[in-house]
Amino acid sequence: MPVVNPAQYRTLLAEARRGRYALPAFNVTGTETANAVLLGLKEAQSDGIIQVSTGGAEFISGQGVKSMAQGAIALADYVHHMAAQYGVNVALHTDHCHPKHLEGFVLPLIEETERRRAAGRPNLFNAHMFDGSELPLEENIRRSSELLGRCAAAEIVLEVETGVVGGEEDGHDTTGVGKEKLYTTPEDMVAVHRALAPLGIYLLAATFGNVHGVYKPGNVKLKPEILKDGQAAIARTCGADERALLVFHGGSGSSLEEIHATLDYGVVKMNIDTDTQYAFTRAIADHMFRNYDGVLKVDGEVGDKKAYDPRPYLKKAERSMADRVVRACQDLRSAGRSLGRIG
Repeated sequence: MPVVNPAQYRTLLAEARRGRYALPAFNVTGTETANAVLLGLKEAQSDGIIQVSTGGAEFISGQGVKSMAQGAIALADYVHHMAAQYGVNVALHTDHCHPKHLEGFVLPLIEETERRRAAGRPNLFNAHMFDGSELPLEENIRRSSELLGRCAAAEIVLEVETGVVGGEEDGHDTTGVGKEKLYTTPEDMVAVHRALAPLGIYLLAATFGNVHGVYKPGNVKLKPEILKDGQAAIARTCGADERALLVFHGGSGSSLEEIHATLDYGVVKMNIDTDTQYAFTRAIADHMFRNYDGVLKVDGEVGDKKAYDPRPYLKKAERSMADRVVRACQDLRSAGRSLGRIG
């Protein structure tokens, strides 16, 4: 199926919440990694999300351009073109746009969607993420509200974050923040829901000890019950049927038990990047080690064109990453649950 339209995306989120599973959201850095995600989703028979960060989008645009917005547009257009060939529902997101990057990343992409809608064309992205977690909560909510108002007018979902995801991603390093910042409070979740829910569809990346990067199981001290407590607080103060649609960031090193607990507490989207990066690169490293004399012109030899042609090792990388995508779908309970054609 093509990239989902706004109504179809709302259906995907609602069904994930109802079925207690999460849509896996994979960061990509170009057509090769996007192809790997599409292949993995098809094989897992899972709907899912392809997303691009500020650094990933700039990389996609090439060193001669280095434009986050142009790279994201190019990637989105590619996915719009190819997703229809894979038989599952795919949504497009941007990831972690900090306040300093709004003018160069998310705002131009919203403008591009507005132009396309005016011309009768589909939305470019289904959702954008504004990460205002570095701001005081009141300022974060104010700016998120302004953005959501504009996004909602174009039927775009806005993802926001409260608290801080630890570690480092795309050059944004939060390793020095206090531990208390790693845990969103129920009061914070209520404040966000009260402000944003009346404005449009939003996703909340509430933090519960999440950390970006690579960690062995047991080294990340997650407290999924924070999400449960926050949802209960929202229900008490905003209405018995009110719940936030939650996002799980920084999941590398999490146990399957912890992941499943978050799904039961309302996580409908989980970001996956570190593990798929490794799977992609691991296959390339294996090719290079096995074909050392072929990929290099050693001691005056000519090497082996079949070994240093990028296509064979990039196919191996795509296959390896697609396998990791399948595993993520299984972990998030989305495997075998594609909604197929959504009316």
